Amino acid sequence: MTTQLQATPPKTLRHSRRRSAGAAARRPMVTFRCSAAARSSYGITLLPGDGIGPEVVDVAKDVLFVAGAKEGVELRFQEMLMGGAALDAVGVPLPDETLAAARASDGILLGAIGGYKWDNNEKHLKPETGLLDIRSGLGVFANLRPVTVFPQLVDASPLKKEVAEGVDIMVVRELTGGIYFGKPRGFGSNDKGEETGFNTEIYSVSEIDRIARVAFEVARKRGGKLCSVDKANVLEASMLWRKRVTAIASEFPDVELSHMFVDNAAMQLVRNPKQFDTIVTNNIFGDILSDEASMITGSIGMLSSASVGESGPGLFEPIHGSAPDIAGQDKANPLATILSAAMLLKYGLGVENAAKRIETAVTQTLDNGFRTGDIYSPGTTLVGCKRMGKEVLKALESQK
Repeated sequence: MTTQLQATPPKTLRHSRRRSAGAAARRPMVTFRCSAAARSSYGITLLPGDGIGPEVVDVAKDVLFVAGAKEGVELRFQEMLMGGAALDAVGVPLPDETLAAARASDGILLGAIGGYKWDNNEKHLKPETGLLDIRSGLGVFANLRPVTVFPQLVDASPLKKEVAEGVDIMVVRELTGGIYFGKPRGFGSNDKGEETGFNTEIYSVSEIDRIARVAFEVARKRGGKLCSVDKANVLEASMLWRKRVTAIASEFPDVELSHMFVDNAAMQLVRNPKQFDTIVTNNIFGDILSDEASMITGSIGMLSSASVGESGPGLFEPIHGSAPDIAGQDKANPLATILSAAMLLKYGLGVENAAKRIETAVTQTLDNGFRTGDIYSPGTTLVGCKRMGKEVLKALESQK
């Protein structure tokens, strides 16, 4: 990783911090909500949503239950309305009852939101508004997006096999600040009378510190390397970002920190993605880079995500959309939702062994040659959503 990151020295800076064990013990601890204390029973809110959402959540629920049971953990499920389904039933995309149930649970598993049916609704009556509202209502600020190229699917990547093989990245994106939410914003006019549009990229110390700590904790669970992506050669907000991430690094002497400018990071993700382990970046850069990185895998049907905060449960969901064109036809790939369920166990509940069971079962199912349409290739077995779920369950139940 070192030589690769130094391939473009003008845009890369690396350093690591080392402190005594006593100093490390005094650092503030960041824990993902719901993992602070091990329990034997947890409540999970299911938000099937729209399109293929109900199909993939139904499959993932069964996998969650079995994985938990194998580790002596009881999972209790409560299904609630959200998105277009909620609009049709009660007239709002996020009913108060749904938000209350989500807040009271230990973790939330979301299927998919949206569809053609509601495209022409006013903004406050669009299904996607419910997603923004639940993120706000839960206080989640860190989006975790794993990008893993499964060896069984490496040929589906648009990159050369030798470049894509072995890629395993976690992108940690700040979710609630920056230019998407900064003020002032709006429309105006300049001194020539021309119409202008403007937005504000702004971050406070506390916003940067909390996302940095989450990223360091994630990196610690993975390969122990964190790359912070910014544009500190131009933007003041990025200058502060780099300053604070560098300061927080002293709390994590076991994690190696590097910095990279966003334009270089975009190039390096295509040129040599294996140099990255964990990436942390702001809202707009994370939005772009996580989507770019997702394409390395060859199918969004395999990609999970998590949104977590300092308190309250996390929100776990596949990155794919509602796919209304195949909804109800048993064609959806449930693996991204199943892997999101694994993230719920790992980062939401702290039940890492159960999460590993699910990940292993998914790998075994792929090894056995089962594929949904989006990842199918000649020589493999084409199956639907339900059958794929049954095969994962079979692999899971065969584990000791």
